[in-house]
Amino acid sequence: MAAAFLVALYEYSPLFYISVVFVCFLVTSGLVMGWFGWDVPVILRNSEETESNVKVSQKQMRQVKNPFSLEIKNLTTASATSGITLGLDCLEDCHLTCYWDCSVQRLHEALQAHARCLRLKTPQAFEDALCNEYLYRQQYHIKKTEKEEKHCQLPEEAQITDFGPVPRSRYPLVALLTLADEDNREIYDIIAMVSIIHVPDNSYRLSCRMLYQYLLLAQGQFHDLKQLFMSANSNASSLNSPPSGRTIEDDRVLLEDVRLAGDELETPEESSKDCVVCQNRPVNWVLLPCRHTCLCDECVKYFQQCPMCRQFVGESFPLSSQTQ
Repeated sequence: MAAAFLVALYEYSPLFYISVVFVCFLVTSGLVMGWFGWDVPVILRNSEETESNVKVSQKQMRQVKNPFSLEIKNLTTASATSGITLGLDCLEDCHLTCYWDCSVQRLHEALQAHARCLRLKTPQAFEDALCNEYLYRQQYHIKKTEKEEKHCQLPEEAQITDFGPVPRSRYPLVALLTLADEDNREIYDIIAMVSIIHVPDNSYRLSCRMLYQYLLLAQGQFHDLKQLFMSANSNASSLNSPPSGRTIEDDRVLLEDVRLAGDELETPEESSKDCVVCQNRPVNWVLLPCRHTCLCDECVKYFQQCPMCRQFVGESFPLSSQTQ
């Protein structure tokens, strides 16, 4: 009887179709709500709702003064046989200590020792942490009053033409910068800088370059310096236009304190259109983990993906605060 009734309802009544669709809708809605709860998945939201509700976490920025500056002067001509020329411009008198053919394992153990208990404030403390596992050492005194260039080279009697096959167990060159005056070590948060440099040789002719740089803090932390990728029409010396009441020279002093000053500082008109999206405001936000610096204060709130590489943004931080 019931079967005959359903057949008749199926053949003669459109309400049957409506009820079937309604029941299917209720079942589907129940499954979706039971799985996701009241939080509707992002894929079901429109773009405007996503931009307004999903916010990228802002990383707290800590400003410290780095007294050390080191760069490679002869990138194209440096080699294991001819040596390398390093340019230095430090805020205080420093010691430059170069360790040739240094053990990779011992170097990273030394950095971990600095974080645990042993503060690597002096070249001697660094050598003790390395357990003397390096081939040759050179040391120079760097004065704060003038920019200096130092040429570092292995002695001829060492007869080193290559540092072994890749992957290597030893770094070609490790440059350590430490403060010469003990009183200055109490003033600066950063007490040493370790630079790991690749030097081309007979077995691996990749051009000379900086592999890693680590800043060692007095409290025991050490940080890996990373390069920021600026947009094509901006550079490190034009991070932001000067706010009212400040001059270009004030910005130069500020940038030099964080070791980001270039040769020349652009005028506000030249650096006022850096943002890759609006082209109307200066770049101010660094996106992590890709490190692209391409968005202004207004445009950064609308992006969960980097507009340069499309990588999802995990965190971001401003180069300068609006009140600065």
